[in-house]
Amino acid sequence: MGHATYKIGDLEAVIGDNAAHENHRAGYNGLWSLRHKKSTRSIFVPGIAGLNLEHVFNGETEFGERSVFFEPRTAPMTFQKVNGTTAELYQPPTPNFHMESWTTFTLRAPHYIDMEFRCIPRQHVHERGWFGLFWASYINGPADKSIYFKGGWRPKEDMWMQLCTQAHDDESTVLVQGDDFKLSWQEGSRDALFKNYSRMRYSRPFYYGNFEDLVYILMFEKPEGIRLTHSPSGGGFNKDFNTTNPAWDWQFIVPKYEVNKEYKYRARAVLRPKCSREEILKEVENWK
Repeated sequence: MGHATYKIGDLEAVIGDNAAHENHRAGYNGLWSLRHKKSTRSIFVPGIAGLNLEHVFNGETEFGERSVFFEPRTAPMTFQKVNGTTAELYQPPTPNFHMESWTTFTLRAPHYIDMEFRCIPRQHVHERGWFGLFWASYINGPADKSIYFKGGWRPKEDMWMQLCTQAHDDESTVLVQGDDFKLSWQEGSRDALFKNYSRMRYSRPFYYGNFEDLVYILMFEKPEGIRLTHSPSGGGFNKDFNTTNPAWDWQFIVPKYEVNKEYKYRARAVLRPKCSREEILKEVENWK
């Protein structure tokens, strides 16, 4: 099987690879669904996914056909149920980017999912000397499409910020304060969320969003390489709620890479009853 269901604490998650299964569409690896015991539905759009490894990009290779642009979705991937709380997705070196990767998800009571991502570039194919990876989480028709984080418009600001972009590819990516690494692109290449930048900067590596009577928090162990990304409509139209499904996304940028060297980061997703912002900050600090 290319997926399994996990029930830990207050959460029920289906974790799977790129395979299609019943109403789940092929290519949407990661968390096929995630429900809290107090929710009426999965936070992620049915049939697609959250924490979905979507793109590898380097300013050159990704602008080919659709199967290349979405190579992590189309290349072979395997699922392993490690134990009753942990699953691992493994992707052998992909055909065009030659990126090998491992993603481990571990559920922890009462409402946590810990994620570790590791990758190894296996060939000298990133001509500009850098590469990036992109993850998408398609949120299931929330009334509030925004993500919230700490930061500001100027260096060292640390106030609460709200981002709800007006359109797909519109000022969609938020960099950490002090991130001055500039990506370059093939001239005339297609637009993408990772090519468009917000004037906001984040100060701490996390964001949260509201869903029903729950709060969804995504936090990262370190800010290095992490860029936060938003789309108001990336998950398509939601006919049940007559609105669009926003995408609460992120990127991992490696500014200078070496072949056969491992690169990694750790993240934690939280789905819990709504709480104060002080309690959200406690969640972030307690994980650290």
